[in-house]
Amino acid sequence: MLENALPTADAFKLLIVSSDRFPSFRVDVAELFGRQMTARGHTIHWLLQSEQECAKSYETSWLGGHVWVGSTSVGESRLARLHKHIRGIANDFRLFKLVRENRYDFVQVKDKFIAALFALLACKWYGVPMVFWLSYPFPESDLYNASAGLARYPIFYRLRGNVFKWLLYRLILPSVAHAFVQSEQMKRDIVAMGISADKLTAVPMGISPSLVDLKIGAPPGESAVVYLGTLARSRRLEVIVRAFALVARAIPRSKLYLVGGGDDPSDERYLRDEIERLGLRERVVFTGFLPRDQALEYVARADVCLSPFYPTPIFNSTSPTKLIEYMALGRAVVGNHHPEQRMLIEESQCGRSVEWDERAFADGIIEILENPIAAAEMGRRGRRYVLEHRNYERIAQLVESRYRELHVRSLASSTSTASE
Repeated sequence: MLENALPTADAFKLLIVSSDRFPSFRVDVAELFGRQMTARGHTIHWLLQSEQECAKSYETSWLGGHVWVGSTSVGESRLARLHKHIRGIANDFRLFKLVRENRYDFVQVKDKFIAALFALLACKWYGVPMVFWLSYPFPESDLYNASAGLARYPIFYRLRGNVFKWLLYRLILPSVAHAFVQSEQMKRDIVAMGISADKLTAVPMGISPSLVDLKIGAPPGESAVVYLGTLARSRRLEVIVRAFALVARAIPRSKLYLVGGGDDPSDERYLRDEIERLGLRERVVFTGFLPRDQALEYVARADVCLSPFYPTPIFNSTSPTKLIEYMALGRAVVGNHHPEQRMLIEESQCGRSVEWDERAFADGIIEILENPIAAAEMGRRGRRYVLEHRNYERIAQLVESRYRELHVRSLASSTSTASE
C-alpha cells in the first residue's frame, strides 16, 4: 500500500461531485480517490449529500480531503423524496462558489446529470477542465424499466430517461474534457452513440484491501449458496430461485442465502411468492440490507456464490462488483454469460459461466457443491487473479495516468492562450 504523500509539482487538485451519499463506502469512491489518489499527493475535495437525515448542510474532513455535505430528508413519501432531490440540487449549485474560490485543476461529476450542467457552466466560466464519470447507463435503464413494466412511475421514468439520454449524449459527453466509464462494453456502447473513443477510459471495479484481510471462515455443515446484492425486480432473480429448487432436490443439505434487499417492498414479495410456490420456505434465507462487513461474512462462509446478470444491453455494460468480491474472498462462483463477467471467470478459472437458464445455473451449482476440492482450487485461483489484476493500486495508476495526460494538455492550452 502507498504511504501518505506530500503534494508534488505535478500533483493536481480535484473537486468531485457525486451521486454517492456521505459517507460513501463504495470502494470505487472511498478507496480509489479517498485513499489511493490522495496517497499519491493529489488534493481531493468532495461535494456530497448526506446519507442520514440532516437538516442543515455542513463541512468536514474525510479521507484526507475536505467535504461539503448537503442536507437531506430520508422519508419514503413522494413529498419527502421530492424534498430530498430539491436539497440535492441546491447542494450541487454550490459548485459555482467552490470552483470560483478554489483553484481546482479539474472538476469531476459522477452520475449526476443536473449537476453536470452546473459544472459545465462553472468550468467554462472559470477555465477548469471537467471530467464525467458514468458508472451505469441510467437513461437506458429508466427507459427499459418503463417499457418492461418494472418502473414504479412509468411516465416519469420514460420522461427522465429521454431527457437524461439527450443530455448525456448530446451535451455532457461531447463537452467534457474526458469521461471515465465502467467497462469496455460500456465504452463500445457510448462510441456507438457518436462519442469519440479517445475521450473515454474504461475503469473496472476492483477490490478493497479490507477484503484481502478478511478471514475466510470454514463452511458450515450445510451447503451454503449465497447471492449478494440488490433484490430489485429488474434483476430477474427468480431464475436463481428456480435453479435452487433443482439444487435442493439433488443436495438436501443445501441452503440459499439472499443477502440484500429490494428497491421496493414488492421486489422481495415477488421472490417470496415464488419461493412459497416452489416449497422452499425453509431452505431460503432473506437477510435484508446489512452493513457491508456483515454481508461479506455470508460470502466468506459460502460454498458457492452466484452472480446473475439478466442479459440486457443495460446490465451487459456493467462491471460486476459482487463477482470481484466473491473472488477476493476465495469463493467458487457461478455466473451467467456477461461480457466482463465471462471474461473474468474464464481467465481466472474461478468457477462456471453459464447460460441464463435455471437448469444451467443449477448444473453449475451442483457441480461445485459435489466437488469441494475442485471448488477450493477455483476459489484460490479467483483470489490470486483479483489480487494481481483488480487491486485499487493498479486501477489508481490507470486513472492517475489519464488525469496526468489531461493536466499536461490543460497546462499547455493555458500557456498557449496566455502567449496570445
